[in-house]
Amino acid sequence: MNLPGVLAQGGLISVLVAVLLLLMSVASWVVIVWKAWMLHRAVGDVARSTAAFWQSASVEEAGDKVAAFDREALVLPLIEATKISASGTLATAGDKSQQLTRVLRDALHAVLHKLQFGQVLLATVGSIAPFVGLLGTVWGIYHALIGIASAGQITIDKVSGPVGEALIMTAAGLAVAIPAVLAYNIFGRFIGRIEADLEGFARDLRELLAGPRG
Repeated sequence: MNLPGVLAQGGLISVLVAVLLLLMSVASWVVIVWKAWMLHRAVGDVARSTAAFWQSASVEEAGDKVAAFDREALVLPLIEATKISASGTLATAGDKSQQLTRVLRDALHAVLHKLQFGQVLLATVGSIAPFVGLLGTVWGIYHALIGIASAGQITIDKVSGPVGEALIMTAAGLAVAIPAVLAYNIFGRFIGRIEADLEGFARDLRELLAGPRG
């Protein structure tokens, strides 16, 4: 069994399927390597950054300390967002508590979007790669059977070879999908943990800066 044989018997469609699977594999592995590195740093950075914040004497001092730990810029944007300027627009309307809620929510959404980046690609590759590979297999088997039929005599040994080669495309689809699905699920757990920590920090930060109620 060999891939060139599969592509030769399947024609243009098989070539396009193989190229598509290759592109999906490369894209997913780039995202996997990048996100593994980023999340590995982010888990520790968020913990160290929040600890440094609460050990500081003021918000201004905390910003300088957090900047030294927050390499992925996940905590610092929340702190910077609390520096509300009086611009006279609706963005600064309402009391301080309302303004803090608004700016922290926007900053938190931006940070979480950064954490989630690449997850859609992994989910897409994991869900469609097996079907793309199956398409290549079906097309390859179809062309193989057409070629065998046109040759005249049909025997098991003449059918099993081309059909077996066509099944390589299904295996290729699974080989592309499985790492993407595993990475999506593993990264999702780390992202959920970081997201919970950031939401808790944003809530505590709002309570600290909003002042006493009533």
